[in-house]
Amino acid sequence: MIRTVSVESRLIFEKAPFASCHASTIVEVEGGRLLAAWFGGKDEGAKDVQIWGSIFDGQRWSEPRVWGSEPGQPCWNPVLFRTAKGTLYLWYKAGPNPQQWSGYVRTSSDNGKSWSPPEMLPAGQFGPVRAKPIQRADGTILAGTSIESYRNWTPYVDSSRDDGKTWRRSNAFPLPGKHHQIQPTLFETAEGQIVALLRSREPRKICRAESRDGGLTFSPAAETDLPNPNSGIDVVRCKNGDLILIYNPTVLTRTPLSLARSRDDGKTWKKVYDLETEAGEYSYPAMIAASSGLLEITYTWRRTHIKHVRLDPETLR
Repeated sequence: MIRTVSVESRLIFEKAPFASCHASTIVEVEGGRLLAAWFGGKDEGAKDVQIWGSIFDGQRWSEPRVWGSEPGQPCWNPVLFRTAKGTLYLWYKAGPNPQQWSGYVRTSSDNGKSWSPPEMLPAGQFGPVRAKPIQRADGTILAGTSIESYRNWTPYVDSSRDDGKTWRRSNAFPLPGKHHQIQPTLFETAEGQIVALLRSREPRKICRAESRDGGLTFSPAAETDLPNPNSGIDVVRCKNGDLILIYNPTVLTRTPLSLARSRDDGKTWKKVYDLETEAGEYSYPAMIAASSGLLEITYTWRRTHIKHVRLDPETLR
């Protein structure tokens, strides 16, 4: 029996006051509404690039508005996250490039209608660098982060036990001898281990590291069989226990953009659906498992738009 994948998709905006956009993030807030944010401007790294955001009421996305800006400096890689206590965070970076950027954070008490003034984070702290954090049953928040120098990319995980106010950094865990892994996306196994999946420039494969002490320390990364064209990835655990990975299953280009499923805590994966297959860039995905049980996904669509996809994971068979 062939089952049809239940999926709906839309562009978050048709026209916008910026020519280029990238690096979206998505979160669910009270009432099942969604928030998305991304950076947009003349081009990635241009001085006019700001953080833009929109709110989805279940029918349509609101007109994009500026949620983060640093005069004279481009903004980068926003991350939205709502803690179990209800604190809504927006983290982003600003600076001429990833080697020189600084981290900023804002919070909202009204589900993203308004935001606190931007607060600069201590030097070397960025909040989650690209992918969303996860929160454990004991309240600990774990955020994948990384540092990019000219020749050395290094992943870490930051942990917070006070609802995101202060953070403790893990050890560095790149692939031994190949310091080219960044942007960890995280999940917790059935046995309570924390797993980080990593974007990698060398090798051109997704890498994996594990923690047995709640995210304080990680094993050195090891390469998996999953290809990676040096592009962002994301992973979620569904209500039925399956893990869903969103990634570009190639070593060369940021197309196609696909979903893979694992039923053994990420040890093996099966590609189950292609979101995009045409020529162009479809990249930097963000994905959450919403309270409805559906997957809510955003990603860069040809660098001109951000696309929103709503998908029922139970139909991915």
